[in-house]
Amino acid sequence: MKPTSLEKLPFTTVLGYGAGDFGFNLAFSLSATFLLYYYTDVAGISAAAVGTMFFVVRLWDGLADLIAGRAVDRTMTRWGKFRPYLMFGAVPLLLLSYLVFHVPAGLEAGTKLLYAYISYAALGFVYSLANIPYGSLASAVTQSVHERAKLVAGRAFGAAVGSIILTFVIGGMVNDLRAQKAAVVTPADLAAYQAAIQDVFTKVTLAFIVIGTAAFWFTAWACRERVVRRQPRITVRETIATLKSNKPLAYLCGSSFFYMTGVFAVTGSTAFYAQYVLNDISLVGVITLVNTGISLLITPAIPWIIRKVGKKRVFQYCGVFTVVGGVGLFLAPAAMLWLVLLTLAIKGVGATLINTLMFGLEADTVEYGEWQTGNRSEGLTYALFTFTRKLCQSIGGALGAWALAFGGYVAASKAVPRPVQPESAILAIKATMGLLPAAAAVIAMLIFLKYPLTDSRFRQIRDETEARKTAALTAQPEPTAP
Repeated sequence: MKPTSLEKLPFTTVLGYGAGDFGFNLAFSLSATFLLYYYTDVAGISAAAVGTMFFVVRLWDGLADLIAGRAVDRTMTRWGKFRPYLMFGAVPLLLLSYLVFHVPAGLEAGTKLLYAYISYAALGFVYSLANIPYGSLASAVTQSVHERAKLVAGRAFGAAVGSIILTFVIGGMVNDLRAQKAAVVTPADLAAYQAAIQDVFTKVTLAFIVIGTAAFWFTAWACRERVVRRQPRITVRETIATLKSNKPLAYLCGSSFFYMTGVFAVTGSTAFYAQYVLNDISLVGVITLVNTGISLLITPAIPWIIRKVGKKRVFQYCGVFTVVGGVGLFLAPAAMLWLVLLTLAIKGVGATLINTLMFGLEADTVEYGEWQTGNRSEGLTYALFTFTRKLCQSIGGALGAWALAFGGYVAASKAVPRPVQPESAILAIKATMGLLPAAAAVIAMLIFLKYPLTDSRFRQIRDETEARKTAALTAQPEPTAP
């Protein structure tokens, strides 16, 4: 009889896992896509100050991931190790997202920046407490390569749906307001315009509290833990030993660091590219549909692609799409919208496959660590992986903001709602959108050449580990009758 951890997953489990990343993206994609724009053009914080804040706070987010990972490894409840964090962390997470996008207008510049630091750091900490258990859950739901591929595909699909919905909604609302306020010239008119934009973010983040909470609770209900572990908790020393011997995790983190740095630099610059290069902020929704939303077409085929090609090969060579698309986007004239969208689509294919596969590969490294040491550490393994991604957010987000400052960007809060940008600022935005992710992808592909865990090797490791567990259970003496 097939072990429970290798059985075919019901569709509700795949759907439920996808709902989780849909919920997280209501907070994550909102911040990644619009927070730099909100801080500079609505809250009135300088781009240079925001860049430094992103760097500092996202480093703190990485530390929060490690704290959350250790907390998860020490947790065991009647609901399991992971689901309680989703059940009880949903409302605080989404409420903090509302507070981040609600910088009080009457504060002094220094106080505004302090508020931004505190609220954004709090959001990052609570995000870690909920997201680390969610990501770790995949390795506890199934050990099947094919079924795990379904989970990561469902996760990517849910994330794409959430990202597209919020960018279309917010991008459209902001563009409508800009059309109404295009002719304003007085400071009073500018203040009224900023207040109207603020109202958009307030309403959207409040709605997300309800929608996101429902999504997280559905995930907690649909995704049950099936993988047997030798002991419910492991010590700090055992955890460190497991991570130190995990070579696949090291290569995955190294490759992901460079690739995702380029990705996160792009997300913060997308609104600026639409507004100042393409001259239409509403095109943020179209860009998201083409660049990120292409995953809606690709993710259903990811389990098939993995079965035919293997995760390592797909991850290794999909960076080529990012290089070709990134260079093409930098060179594409803004007037040729079709070419801009084509290069974005090419980039989107690579980003979708690589970003999706990362989570499946991370889950595989959990099995490798258990095979090496006998200890299963889902929480801190995933936390170390996401710590790397948080470093990428820190550096990538800061690079995007610093590029604006270096290029001489003129924020809307410092001029009429439609300031004229110098050519240097336009060039900085285009380089951040195209050349930076292309260069990062090249480095990532070179590092991943040494990743040692193919799908066939993973199956061998998994089967050996399960055989050890079975042998250990059968070797236990039967309890004697009193």
